[in-house]
Amino acid sequence: MSAAREPEYRDGHGFIVEVIRTRRRKSADIRVEEGAVSVVVPLDTPVEKIDQLLASKRSWVREKIALHQEAVPVRAKRYVSGEAFSYLGRNYRLKVETGNFAPVKLTNGRLLVTVPAGAEQPHIVRNALVRWYKRQAEQKLQEKVTRYAPMVGAHPAGVSVRSFKSRWGSCTAKGAVEFNWQIMMAPTRMIDYVVVHELCHLIRHDHSQAFWREVERVMPDYQQCRDWLRANAAKLVFDAP
Repeated sequence: MSAAREPEYRDGHGFIVEVIRTRRRKSADIRVEEGAVSVVVPLDTPVEKIDQLLASKRSWVREKIALHQEAVPVRAKRYVSGEAFSYLGRNYRLKVETGNFAPVKLTNGRLLVTVPAGAEQPHIVRNALVRWYKRQAEQKLQEKVTRYAPMVGAHPAGVSVRSFKSRWGSCTAKGAVEFNWQIMMAPTRMIDYVVVHELCHLIRHDHSQAFWREVERVMPDYQQCRDWLRANAAKLVFDAP
């Protein structure tokens, strides 16, 4: 298995673009998802060509970002130094520095992000944080699925991270499991429960007594986890007022 590539970013002048290089594409594709911008390009695409593409699509990207900002509710967060963000059940203070954009780092008990100075700074900070949470989710949820799948007796076809409005996970018709990246704000044991819950759905596709017996067999304390998530769900929304 090859080592994961370091994240690559370009300054789009008003927004930050994540560059995703892949052998599976022969042409470039710009995406704006949840206000975060990414460009998927063939593996050997030079940065000059990427910058040219971004310059030609800058108005379109800004329009998409503006539409996203209008669609989301008014946020309680301002994405400034000192604000607290939960990760694995513990609060960490945000520290924003000005300079060349750098991905979020969890260091010395703080979430550190370096962004260019400018009017769009809060927007860039938010997207940097969302990207960081998603990256952590991709890694840790894959590890947990690998750990729990043999205990459950399930064989998931894949693991992916998504944005869900009102649920923590889901199973696809093809037998893959999907998880809401915002579960990374919950304590580790709650994440374990969500993973076991979805893996058990690969065996039992309902919420029958037989399903809950499967969950209990792997997690005898599942009911406490289930109750905790119900009681705290509103706190685990990234932009909660």
